[in-house]
Amino acid sequence: MELVQRVARETDPRVWTLTTAACGLGGLVLVVQRIRCHWNAKRKIERAKERRAESLQRAEQAVSRYKDANPNMDSSLILSLSLSELTEQLQEGSLIPEDVFHSYMEKALHVNKSLNCCTGALMESLDQLETIGSSKDGLLYGVPVSIKDNFGYKNHDSSCGLIKHLEQPAEKDCVIVEVLKRQGAIPFVKTNIPQGLMSYDCSNPIYGQSVNPHNPQKTPGGSSGGEGGLIGAGGSILGIGTDIGGSIRIPSSFCGICGLKATGGRLSSRGIASGLPGQKSVCASAGPMAQDVDSLALCMQALLCDHMFSLDPTVPPLPFNMEIYQSSEPLRIGYYVNDDYTEPSPSVARAITEVKALLERAGHTLVPYCPPRVSQVINALAVKGTLADGCSTLLDNLKGGPVDSTLAAQVFFYRPCNMVKKILSLLIRPLFPRIADTLDALRGVGSIPNLWKLHTIIEDYMHEAIAEWRRCNIDVLLCPMIGPAYNFDYCGKLTSAVSLTLIYNLLNFPAGVVTVSTVTAEDEEKLRHYKGNYQDPWDKLFKQAVAGGEGLPVGVQCVALPWQDELCLRFMKEVEQLVKQKRR
Repeated sequence: MELVQRVARETDPRVWTLTTAACGLGGLVLVVQRIRCHWNAKRKIERAKERRAESLQRAEQAVSRYKDANPNMDSSLILSLSLSELTEQLQEGSLIPEDVFHSYMEKALHVNKSLNCCTGALMESLDQLETIGSSKDGLLYGVPVSIKDNFGYKNHDSSCGLIKHLEQPAEKDCVIVEVLKRQGAIPFVKTNIPQGLMSYDCSNPIYGQSVNPHNPQKTPGGSSGGEGGLIGAGGSILGIGTDIGGSIRIPSSFCGICGLKATGGRLSSRGIASGLPGQKSVCASAGPMAQDVDSLALCMQALLCDHMFSLDPTVPPLPFNMEIYQSSEPLRIGYYVNDDYTEPSPSVARAITEVKALLERAGHTLVPYCPPRVSQVINALAVKGTLADGCSTLLDNLKGGPVDSTLAAQVFFYRPCNMVKKILSLLIRPLFPRIADTLDALRGVGSIPNLWKLHTIIEDYMHEAIAEWRRCNIDVLLCPMIGPAYNFDYCGKLTSAVSLTLIYNLLNFPAGVVTVSTVTAEDEEKLRHYKGNYQDPWDKLFKQAVAGGEGLPVGVQCVALPWQDELCLRFMKEVEQLVKQKRR
């Protein structure tokens, strides 16, 4: 027993505490199991880091060899092109895929050294380069594309930042990767994510913390944070992420790029790993991330093709409607600044006001609209639906290894039994009703009949929101985003702020982010007087989270009704163009 205690003391303080309290054979067995679990996890993490380091080193060597053999390659020119310019030059032959690929691989490797945004280089892409000529008719011919870690890529892990998913490589590419390859795109790196994907930070015990390209003291957001950082720093021209509560939109906002959460089901999810497999109450969806809206539209056009509809017949065969995207008809636009649950930062509130004025001057009509009862439904429907099992799946995913420090505050509230959550909720309700509602929602639904009732209520709420949309006679919606980028260690403590994004996963409305401004000194001064809607601990934390943001990107959110992704993109494009005109 002394030997076991000594080993435990040297491995993990938690195990040491357990051994001192343990007695008899049962305690000894439990201690040995804990020690074995700890060492297994440690070895898995070490091997994963070795695989990443090896792939990045091989990629560096490949780039070095190519540059030596092609000294006239102009990487700076290639990296300066927009996606539309790049695809045009690749199609006409004035650029070759090999030059483009090695230019972006070199840039991604350089960016990764400072941002820690990649989980590995996909060296199979070199083999794809050799046969890329057969895909010259593809819309993305020769374009390097980064993919989020949870996208299935043959012979590579989709870890979701979880130790339990390591050393389980995908047997084949996910549908989206297959379609990208068919369209001539070359997936070349995988990007970092938070542990379990259920966080809007970007850190896990395997690959560590990613940082923001505009300020290394800030998070890039999550869960598609590696994508946001890599694209924001110019290391990728096009990326693919997933979104269940803002996971595309938040890193797009924090990193100063554009991102689209498509309507759930518009793009295939086959072969994409999830942190909450089987959860159906709140829609998760994939979507593109890039520097401009035209790039998002081109990616959607490439993905929404017969090949995707054939590979996954559950996807409705709706090709991209270019006529809607290119329309110039005046729009009737709803807008709001505050959802009565999360008051946005002064910089985001200013951005909404400024964009509203630009849109009105351009001939569009702006009318007030906000999804009904956000402060009531965000916990009762969205949080409870996402964690309908009382957090058991998420907690089970975390077994077998350490919990990342960025997730610790969230997990602290997930672990207590439902009775404790209920008691705590009742005790704090008089002082902090918003926090009490969240604690109560974390208990889940309790039974299958209750889950069915919840699904019915969610469906009714969707129709209620659409009815109000129709009553206001609006085409699209302008609304605030979470931002600017947070200081470290706040995302896990401040889950309330995702009301600004999570509501559109609940409603299954397509939603995108466009960067429109940067934080000013005046915004920072106004932040000093920020109170929030509830003046509770979460409002105080929000003020601390976004402090020190001068110069950081500021984004706004653009929303449309389900299946009107092209209209959402068209609205995003309108905002983008008006902001560019104003700057000129």
